[in-house]
Amino acid sequence: MSGLKGLLAAAALKGVTEARARIFGHVLNPLGKRSPHKILRKKLIGWKVAQWYPYDIKNEDPLVLQREESERLAKLEMLKRRGKGPPKKGQGRRASKRNK
Repeated sequence: MSGLKGLLAAAALKGVTEARARIFGHVLNPLGKRSPHKILRKKLIGWKVAQWYPYDIKNEDPLVLQREESERLAKLEMLKRRGKGPPKKGQGRRASKRNK
């Protein structure tokens, strides 16, 4: 008789637990396995972080982009004159290792 009482009590407890989860919006995890729900439950903070930083005019102003490009090319030319520039395609370190 006590086995039947235990089964009934367990079934009632399970029903109460499921009802509680439905009412309060909880997620049931009776097996105790890992679940991504804890991470997915958090509020998204991306837009908050994006609001912190000011608008970047460099991305849309063609004069700024052109000036940065010319500065980059000038630096690259200076490095090439000193022999410190990037190697030609197929002449780099990996290509020289393969030829040995």
